[in-house]
Formats: sequence, structure tokens, C-alpha cells
Amino acid sequence: MQRIPEEMIEQIRSANDVVDVISEYVQLTKRGRNWFGLCPFHGEQTPSFSVTQDKQIFHCFGCGAGGNAITFVMDIEQIPFQEAVSKLGARVGIELEVEPSTVSVEPVSKEESHMKEAHTFAMDYYHHLLLNTEEGEQALHYLEERGFSKALIEQYGIGWALPGWDSLTTLLARKGFDLSEMEKCGLIIQKENKDEYFDRFRERIMFPIKNEFGHVIGFSGRVLKKDSQDAKYMNSPESPIFQKSKILYNLDIARPIIRKKRKVIVMEGFMDVMAAAKAGITNTVGTMGTSLTQQHVSKLKRLTDSVTICYDGDSAGWEAAKRASELLMSENVKTEIALLPDQLDPDDYVKTYGPEAFQTQIIDRPHAYLAFMMMAARKNKNFQYENDTLQYVQEVLEHLIVKSSPLERDLYIRQLSKETNISEDAIYQQFRKIEGKSLRQQSKPSSKKMEVMTPVKNKKVQAIDRAEKLLLSHMLHQAEIVDQIHQEHGLHVFIHDPYEAIFVRLIGFYDEFAQADTHRFLESLNDNELRKLVMEATLTERDPEHAREEVSDCLRQINKHRIELQIQLKMHESKEAEKLQDMKRALEIAREIIDLKKSLSTL
Repeated sequence: MQRIPEEMIEQIRSANDVVDVISEYVQLTKRGRNWFGLCPFHGEQTPSFSVTQDKQIFHCFGCGAGGNAITFVMDIEQIPFQEAVSKLGARVGIELEVEPSTVSVEPVSKEESHMKEAHTFAMDYYHHLLLNTEEGEQALHYLEERGFSKALIEQYGIGWALPGWDSLTTLLARKGFDLSEMEKCGLIIQKENKDEYFDRFRERIMFPIKNEFGHVIGFSGRVLKKDSQDAKYMNSPESPIFQKSKILYNLDIARPIIRKKRKVIVMEGFMDVMAAAKAGITNTVGTMGTSLTQQHVSKLKRLTDSVTICYDGDSAGWEAAKRASELLMSENVKTEIALLPDQLDPDDYVKTYGPEAFQTQIIDRPHAYLAFMMMAARKNKNFQYENDTLQYVQEVLEHLIVKSSPLERDLYIRQLSKETNISEDAIYQQFRKIEGKSLRQQSKPSSKKMEVMTPVKNKKVQAIDRAEKLLLSHMLHQAEIVDQIHQEHGLHVFIHDPYEAIFVRLIGFYDEFAQADTHRFLESLNDNELRKLVMEATLTERDPEHAREEVSDCLRQINKHRIELQIQLKMHESKEAEKLQDMKRALEIAREIIDLKKSLSTL
């Protein structure tokens, strides 16, 4: 692969502000001089992910992840350095000729890489069949009648699968893909009791499913014939690269729009997302036939704290909206619900009332969480029956206790009183009774609470850890320190292997670049753990004016620790010699221990 010139790398790095780049993936809030958000590299409830604009770096105090804009894209997109530079170059209008690599910087198996590569190949194949062949004309005509423009078809990579049994299977074999891997990821199916395979998707309009980074990981195929006995939709099965509980359809495309609008619309399926796209609404994502999950919510929270639920208008849609809303509210996400009338789904509504009405009457006029919960509680209840009335009041009050401000409480209790003809005083009395019971339950000690309250002891930071980190910090800022230490001490300077690995890489780096450049050195490291150590060292306070003295102190501390380790080893050897009654050897070791202890006193 052709090397990118250093001046081009610097130009691209300088043109991409780290806050702007990371904000496309993580919702950041400014506090003081820095920006904070939920770390995208590990699950957390409180933000420990910090971005420092003046230094153009990020660092997570929870998991230790850190780096600059280029290494962030490398890690979040799981792509090598050159692809990350190319992606950021395109972001600022600098086009680079870089071949996509199938090698991941993350510990993803070769098998998974092959699966993603095969899915991309299948998408291109299906897409070609739809747009450029006679076999795809009927499917293309159907899509155009349903309001799919050519631009939309191309943007989403929609295609057509031939009716033949092994069209894709044959091509995958010719391309050298392992058919057993292709069966495992759901593209093909193995015949019973035979070492033969056939296509999973046949005679269907093919909708690619991509993960949040735009990698194709599955498909949903829709039958074209109305009289078909097959299921209307067929999805790829769960596989190493496709887990429905984690995938939000369209997140790869919608992410920058969600960030810009600071709101996301969550829908039940990919066809609902398509209906919204046809109506010009693009900050939408869809679940893949599952309820909204904790993994889904975690991904959304990194981008926004405002969610609109837009599910089908039937009973199942209402129930799903209730579950999703409760989950989002439990995660402190502002939640509103856009309701569809007459049991319609988004696609039916757009076809019936038009895209403008969908935008203005549905999406732009969502119901507040508590208002929706009241509507849901009121469904299928007859206030002529006492039990229905009391159950309705009870359900609404339980929601008010969990999530309501005093103003909301007053508003909805007045509404309850009007609907049920029960006095506001009586409803308030019932509210306080339920509230008191809830508070008593919360005050009861539980094993779970005790576990939370148990203080967690911080790992003791030893002197050797501080010394190695501070020494590395000086090395990262002054190339001559690395040269001098290398000449005087060789390669074995540090006690711990990761620091020694970084030291060896620094020697090679300074041979090539001569001057210290922490950003460029970070970008040269593919190992995330080494990069974390470098970031920690970069953030370590040092005294540049007294660098030589601090370096000497660090080397003295490291040498002292090395001798202490030798003493411990010799004492163990001495005990073993005594057990074997080898007194001569035990005496020799004793003298060596004395000499080592004397050397300690001279440090």
C-alpha cells in the first residue's frame, strides 16, 4: 500500500478538530475547558470520557482509552491507520487513494472479516442485478411504484436475488470464500446430509443491513409476488457478525444527522425507516424485529439524550412503545412518542396522507412520556365500571411517582379528576399513599444496595509505576533522552514489558522522525493497550525545566526496584538450597544478598 506523505498526514490532522470528529460518534458536553461524554469503548452510566480541544486529544478515565482524532477513528471504525487518515481526509475535502483493508486493528477473527467481505460482495451483486439486468426489471419497477427513487436505492444498496437455487453460492465459491463460513453467517444453507449448499435468499428484493460503521452484516429479503406462500420478509439469522439485539438499522447514515438535530426517531423496522426516508426524514433508526434493548439505548445515549418513539398504531405497537419508553426513561433519556392513527404503520400513513403530513402531523407533534402513558392506561377501559376506573387511576399514579415534576403532577391529576369524576383531593390522598409505600420499599436495606455502598479500594499506585510512567513521559517529549538512555543502558531499561515495548518502538520512531511528536507516535501504534499507556504518560505531570533530574530519579527508582526483585529471588533460592541441605550454595547466596543490599544503599 502506498505510503501517505507526512505533510499530508499533518494537514489532515490539523484540519480535523478532535471535538468535531468525536462529536459525530459521541454526544459531548462542555464542562470548563474540556468536553465530556459517555465512552464509546466501554459501557458506563456517568461520563468519564474527556476530550481536550487545546491539546487535540481524548482520554477515558474509566477504561484508559485515549489518542487523537486519527486514532479515535482507527478504534471506533476498527480500521488501519491509512484508512482512518483517508476517511478524515475526505471529511475535509482531501481525497486520498487508499485501498480498503480487510485487516482490522481490533481483535476480530479472520472468519468475521471474511463474512463481512462476503456480505459486501453479495450486496454489490444483488444491487447490480436490480439496476442493470432484465431479471431485476420487475423488482425495480415495483420499488419505483412504492416511491423508491434511484438515489434512495443506490444510497441503501437495495438489490434483487435471482430465483435460482445456487446463483450466489456459485459466485462465492469462485471468489474463494469458505462455504462453511458462508453458511455460518447465513448467506447460504447446507443441504441435509450432504456437503452441498444453496442460496438462502431467492427471488426477493434485498435490503442490506449494516452496522453503525457501514459494514454489511446481513440482509432482509422481501418477496415480490403477492401470492407467494413464503414469508413476506426473511432476515439473516443470528451470526458472529449479526446480533439483532445490538443492531440499529440506518445508524451509519443517520449518525451525523442525529448529532446535528440532537434527536433520534426510533422505529420498529427497516421498512419504517425507509418510509421516513422517502418523506425526507433522515434522523431515524430501526430495530431488527426485536424490542429496544439496553445495547440499543447505550448506542443512542452516546449521540443524543432526546428520543422520539414512532411505532405502529396497532395494539402490539402501543405495547412495544410502552416498553421502549420505560427503558429509555429509566436511563434518563428524554422520551416522546409519535402516535400513528387507525392502526397504521409509517409506510401506510405516508402512502395514505403523504410525506408532508407524516412530518407535520406525526413526527413534529409527539406526545410527552406521561401523556402517552395515560393514553395507554386508558385504552380498553370503560369508566362506567368501578374496577376499570380505579385501575386506571392506580396505573397513572404509579407512573407519576416514578417520573414527574410537581407541575406535571398537578396537571395530570387535574386531568385524572376530570376524566373519572373523582375529586382531586381524593386522588392526591391516593398518590401520597402510593408514594409513601414506594419510599418505605426503597428505604429497606438490600444485599444489592449493600454491595453498591461497599467502598471499592483503589489499586495502590507503587513507586515503580510512577517512575516508569514519568520516565516514559519525558521520553515522549524529548528524543535526546531516548538516545542517551539507549546508549547508556541498552534496551532493558524498564521493569514491565509493555513499557519496554514502547521504548523499543520509540527508538525506531526517533530514527525515522528525529523530533518528538506524540500525535504521530500514537498513530503508529496498533496495540490499544500500548496506546493507553502512552496516553497516561502524556497526561502525567512533569517538570520540563528539571527534566534531567527527574529522569535520573526515575532511573534510580527503577534500578532500586530491579535490585529488590533480585534480592527476593536470591532469598527464595537460599531457602531452596537450605531445604536441599546445600550449605555451600546457601552461603554463596547469602553473600550475594549482602552485596545487593549494599548496592541499594549507594543509590
